[in-house]
Amino acid sequence: MTAQPTDPASVPDTGPYEVIHLGDEAAVVVPMADFLRLRALERHAPAELLEEAELEAAFAGYSQWVAAGRPGAISHEEMAAELLGEPGAD
Repeated sequence: MTAQPTDPASVPDTGPYEVIHLGDEAAVVVPMADFLRLRALERHAPAELLEEAELEAAFAGYSQWVAAGRPGAISHEEMAAELLGEPGAD
């Protein structure tokens, strides 16, 4: 698998970070210090804040997916299950 640069218009604002494609997935290249800080925040944040952040991230991903013209690839129920983190959503 090789990493390919991503069209900047097809991803949300990522600030100073580079976005690449790994297969069908987009990835953001971040400095190790930023990654370690994120991991520390995840360990120390209250569960309700983590849940809120996960919902916000899922909605942002869905909005990006819609903006890319991909609606209809999965059912409304499947998308709702994914956004709500229900079992079998993968």
